[in-house]
Amino acid sequence: MPLTKRDKAIIEDLNRFRVMDRDSIAHIHFKTLKNPNYAANNVLLRLLREGHLQRSTAFVPYVYFGPDVNMKKNSAKIGHFLAIVEVYKDILKYGNLHTFLVEPKYGEKGMAEPDIFCIFRRTPFFIEVQKTIYSEKQMNDKLNRYRDLYNSGIITREEWQPPEKPVFPHILIISEQRYAIDRSYPFKVIQAQSFTKFMDMMKPKEEKKTQHQKSGNGAIKIKVQ
Repeated sequence: MPLTKRDKAIIEDLNRFRVMDRDSIAHIHFKTLKNPNYAANNVLLRLLREGHLQRSTAFVPYVYFGPDVNMKKNSAKIGHFLAIVEVYKDILKYGNLHTFLVEPKYGEKGMAEPDIFCIFRRTPFFIEVQKTIYSEKQMNDKLNRYRDLYNSGIITREEWQPPEKPVFPHILIISEQRYAIDRSYPFKVIQAQSFTKFMDMMKPKEEKKTQHQKSGNGAIKIKVQ
């Protein structure tokens, strides 16, 4: 059976995120239907039978992998990638999401390896989805790698950069744990428990037009104390 446009979109997302649970696939690709989960089950079963995706029944709901993904069906990283999908769903609620990359690579090994790069409301972000608690040293080491990436100039050559004035993405750490972070970094570091919490945190500042407001071109301006 030829793949539909939605089939191709599901497979593309599975390759992008590595792994997705059934409910997230239903939410993203079937939310306009009366029974998204039922419709998703039928389509995913057909795609599985035709060899277009992989599945693990070790999770409830089941999780699915893209055809190009080489990951053990009980990998410890599955939970991490599912958390990235949750962030993606969270951002979608606010619209204006231009780009969303999972674990992009920049420069040589040892450089920062963001969980997510996205452009939201014309503003670039590197997002760290922190499910485990880091020590102060581990978090400082992570942010120092971002400083190395900043100093390398690699990001200034990205295609999405505005030609008149290259910018470095804001670093958004999504974690239940609050970290003591040095404020001397040459980029903004923001902490929130979720993307929704980040947006809530910005609301009063947006309303007062002081620390968080839309600029003339629609981009987010963020000033973090």
